[in-house]
Amino acid sequence: MTKKADFLASARRTIQLETEAVKDLENHLDGDFQHACELMSQCTGRIIVTGMGKSGHIGRKIAATLASTGTPAFFVHPGEASHGDLGMFTSEDVVLALSNSGETAEIVTILPLIKRMNAPLISMTAKPDSNLSRAADANLHIGVEKEACPLNLAPTSSTTAQLVMGDALAIALLETKGFSKEDFAFSHPGGSLGRQLLLKVENVMHSGNDVPCVKEGTSLHNALFEVTQKRLGMTAVLNEAGVVTGVFTDGDLRRALDHEVNLKGTPIEQVMTVNCTTIRADILAAECLQIMESKQINALLVVDDENKPIGALNMHDLLKAGVL
Repeated sequence: MTKKADFLASARRTIQLETEAVKDLENHLDGDFQHACELMSQCTGRIIVTGMGKSGHIGRKIAATLASTGTPAFFVHPGEASHGDLGMFTSEDVVLALSNSGETAEIVTILPLIKRMNAPLISMTAKPDSNLSRAADANLHIGVEKEACPLNLAPTSSTTAQLVMGDALAIALLETKGFSKEDFAFSHPGGSLGRQLLLKVENVMHSGNDVPCVKEGTSLHNALFEVTQKRLGMTAVLNEAGVVTGVFTDGDLRRALDHEVNLKGTPIEQVMTVNCTTIRADILAAECLQIMESKQINALLVVDDENKPIGALNMHDLLKAGVL
């Protein structure tokens, strides 16, 4: 019990110190942050993020966040830059260099070359008077009074401050660019978010001969064969012009059986649902799911501008596509 209490006290102290470090960042926001954002937003190349050690790990995350929110960016290890990777840098790029001390040898070594190629340089340091800060066109100050580490050695509060400052840059640029959900989806096509924002009904629906359809005048008995054969739990009902006039579903069948209707002698239009809900092929599959859930239906017809059926899908199709 004593150890558990000590662990909790340590965790609370760490969270408190790092929270204070993040809050203090607001006091460091000044014209340099504004200038840094202007340099990055006007960049015609890429944002090249570099950093050593823990700052390098944070730098990789900042580069990934920038890239996924509309600001092309990548990470270059400063040690590798001195051995050939500096060839990735161009005068069209903006360099964002992270170093708590501002004196990291691997970064200081490449500073003259970055300046020589005339690439704008943004530093993120805790020491405004360091070599890196003085060489930068804009310095983002992330100094913290105390690391969460009780020895005040391990980068903890300082790396959290770096991470938050990186997020502040990314979001400021995102808002300036008018970055949308659709833009975000294009850089995240493989995840569930990408499927929700990119996948359309036309990518999921059954089409052609797989769409269940019967004409008005078809007996309930024969309509059931169509429902069973196509396995979507419903069928469209069409007039002579091929226009949807209704839909017959499992629910309609249950209601018909409750009324003991004649399966072979009853025309489908007498038991179908008229004014049925339909959708267009170009809407998002996620919107289709919302319609199904709000109306408590399991399948939908997809129609064209003339209200003629071009597809159909059910909840199982959305589940297979990963929309659910």
